[in-house]
Amino acid sequence: MSAYTVRRADVGEAAIIATHRALMFRDMGQLADTDVPSSETAMTPWLAERMARGEYVGWFVEHDGRVVAGGGVLLRDQWSMPPHMLAPGRNAHVGNVYTESAHRRRGVARLIMRTILDWCTANAINLVTLSASPDGRSLYEQLGFTPDTIAMRLFGVPSRRE
Repeated sequence: MSAYTVRRADVGEAAIIATHRALMFRDMGQLADTDVPSSETAMTPWLAERMARGEYVGWFVEHDGRVVAGGGVLLRDQWSMPPHMLAPGRNAHVGNVYTESAHRRRGVARLIMRTILDWCTANAINLVTLSASPDGRSLYEQLGFTPDTIAMRLFGVPSRRE
């Protein structure tokens, strides 16, 4: 996987994350091409606000100096609530995991997810959740996530394993 590097996203790059999010939903067939621009417009300030407050942390993967993928976590203090009974404490929901089609099947999404999970471990996140697309489910299961009726969960982020 030469020439791929990971770096943190900064608040001024919220629009890139919003674009990735819109394209992710488009690729899953949940957003029409014509709705991509309005989704980007709506999400950019929302993401920028949460990034500025430290509630969303994102990363980008670059190839030859250009962003080709990304992902992040929405942080929250959670208390147990039915029917999900999430663990109390600091929790993170992984979102906006997107890789440009030309860079798929090269381990880029795994690189993003390992970066996210390493960060969660270092920051004492005790529960990580995500909503998996059919294409992503296998990777998330390989990383230790287990499916439930709503999302995939990972209690206690495991130490790094490849």
